[in-house]
Amino acid sequence: MTTLVCTSASDAATPATQTRSYPSFSSYMRARQPVLLRTARSLTANPSDAEDLLQTALTKTYVAWDRIEDHRALDGYVRRALLNTRTSQWRKRKVDEFACDELPEQEGLPAAEPAEQQALRDAMWRAVMKLPARQRAMVVLRYYEDLSEVQTAEVLGVSVGTVKSAVSRALGKMREDPELAPAA
Repeated sequence: MTTLVCTSASDAATPATQTRSYPSFSSYMRARQPVLLRTARSLTANPSDAEDLLQTALTKTYVAWDRIEDHRALDGYVRRALLNTRTSQWRKRKVDEFACDELPEQEGLPAAEPAEQQALRDAMWRAVMKLPARQRAMVVLRYYEDLSEVQTAEVLGVSVGTVKSAVSRALGKMREDPELAPAA
């Protein structure tokens, strides 16, 4: 568990004799930290980032402790601090993509010949036609008609799990088709 350090930059600049101490904050923090940490984890993908986020939010709460009038609503205050801090972090993130005038061309990938594309389509269709009728219907609905698994299941009157397993088996058979092996 992380030890929380609750001081602000202005408090660090003041002499040690003027440092404020809030026993009620310490007891609140100890009691509510696990719950608030779960909230922080729901806002970030990384558990370490969640701990840092909670520490920052609790620091802000500590600095504002005198100004908080209703201490019964502290969870809401800390949650709002968590959300505001996370939003600020998100806005400050580094952007690695930049707009440019021209799209970069992918070198080394030759354009496929129309005749080769047609031959591949024909081989694919022959492989689909070799499938049993039920699997063929599911593959055609899923990939040629671009229906979702749920929509395919509704059209055929079967369960979604049946669609998933039948399509998986059909694709496995198609991968083994010798006509499609050179294309892979």
